[in-house]
Amino acid sequence: MGMISEFKSFAMKGNLVDMAVGVVMGAAFGTVVKSFIDDVFMPAISPIMGGLDVGSWSITMPGGEDAAVINIGTFINATISFIIVAFVMFMIIKAMNKAKKKEEAAPSAPPAQEVLLAEIRDLLKK
Repeated sequence: MGMISEFKSFAMKGNLVDMAVGVVMGAAFGTVVKSFIDDVFMPAISPIMGGLDVGSWSITMPGGEDAAVINIGTFINATISFIIVAFVMFMIIKAMNKAKKKEEAAPSAPPAQEVLLAEIRDLLKK
């Protein structure tokens, strides 16, 4: 089997395609959550915090013109975004696991061929 055909069979497996779709959806969802935090959530809590803009919080280290700037507000926004994305992913996985358990719990009837073979076996034992 050539390398190209091997790669093609690997790339077309269902799990890999599902994972790729999940990564793309996760990235898109992350962008939406980031926009929600930066454009809706933080401005909404700003009046509660006395008009402070958390996103612009920063600490400038001493050092003149080349001083390093630590953007604490950006980090806080990213942390809140991460917590929201992680919670939503947890809820999605929890719902999927619950649905899987329901599928596994419902036993399917054995095929007619197996039932017939079991009956023949039981008759032969007698």
